[in-house]
Amino acid sequence: MVFIMLATTGWTAVHRPEEVSPLRVAALSAWSKARIDGRPVPTADAPARTVARFFADLDGAQRARLADGYPLVVGNLDGTPAATRYRANLQGLEQARRVEEARSRDVALTPADRSTATRRSHRFASLAQPNRQIFAFDPTGNGRVAEVFGDLAGAERVSVIVPGVDTDVLTFERTQRRLTSPVGMAESLYGAQRAADPDSRTAVIAWAGYTAPTGIGVDAATGRMAVDGATLLKSLTAALPGDASVALFCHSYGSVVCGVAAHELPRRVTDVVVAGSPGMRTENVAGLHTSARVWATRDEGDWIADVPHLEVGGLGHGADPVSPAFGARLLSSARAKSHTGYFAPGTDSMDNFAKIGTGAFASVVCATGNDACRRGISGTEQD
Repeated sequence: MVFIMLATTGWTAVHRPEEVSPLRVAALSAWSKARIDGRPVPTADAPARTVARFFADLDGAQRARLADGYPLVVGNLDGTPAATRYRANLQGLEQARRVEEARSRDVALTPADRSTATRRSHRFASLAQPNRQIFAFDPTGNGRVAEVFGDLAGAERVSVIVPGVDTDVLTFERTQRRLTSPVGMAESLYGAQRAADPDSRTAVIAWAGYTAPTGIGVDAATGRMAVDGATLLKSLTAALPGDASVALFCHSYGSVVCGVAAHELPRRVTDVVVAGSPGMRTENVAGLHTSARVWATRDEGDWIADVPHLEVGGLGHGADPVSPAFGARLLSSARAKSHTGYFAPGTDSMDNFAKIGTGAFASVVCATGNDACRRGISGTEQD
């Protein structure tokens, strides 16, 4: 019955496996043989702590040589200093831009493929602007990318935007409907945090670092892509520099990723916030097995409320996170508009996100109109 419902409402897209980008394949091959002044480099899948120790022993010139020589590895290597990753990813973006520019003129390709290559070339050029802090970049498939706003190395609190369906390198930022993109969401949240507490040392990461479902299809109705995304999200949060606390802001299918990842997230992840969630693949907060505070919000006009909150045979994502029985801390989202309005300035949801991201829990506005969502948090009036 559930499958018939999904099929008849357009949930029919079929996943196609990605082929690893030739650029990335070549980069990994070269890295496997790399040495720096006679020292072998860590493997590309080495633990972040091993990578961090390796780079801590290098001087600035050595780090720069590795970033420039192996950008598509160093730029994605957890444990690498943020500044080194930024440098590497600018180089990797330029390499990928040249490939796409050549493809855009290749008459052997279809017009549609040439058009996509042109769009990707323009996107890579935009991301490679010198003032941008690109924390991860992989041109494989539809592309993966992450960008930092603020001083990540010096931050005391880090917020990570975990977006939902139709997120890839082309939709990572938008001119129209800016706040529906990870960059727009992150810029809005960072601006709200700075306005709420100018002295706070915060950073925000727009993270499109997993392969998201395309469209409202079968991939979006199952947890398979969320499982892969959860592994990458765990790696990201564990490898962030310093000892900053981390808050996850998970929108739509991104909340499925956060739900699957929850039980393995490091303790530095203190808050998981879900907005417009189809479910977190569990029946309640206890089922997430996390020490993090779990917050949830949904606008009254959000169409996601009409998606059945159940899980049968792998389809569906479980209980509704804003239902009282789920046990999340329910946030107000007043003035947010529909499924994509949660990060708009002036909404209760955006104000609440900024307060959570800066640790101002005592002034969070609860959906219930009382203090229920703030109870039990140190430093609030109710503690």
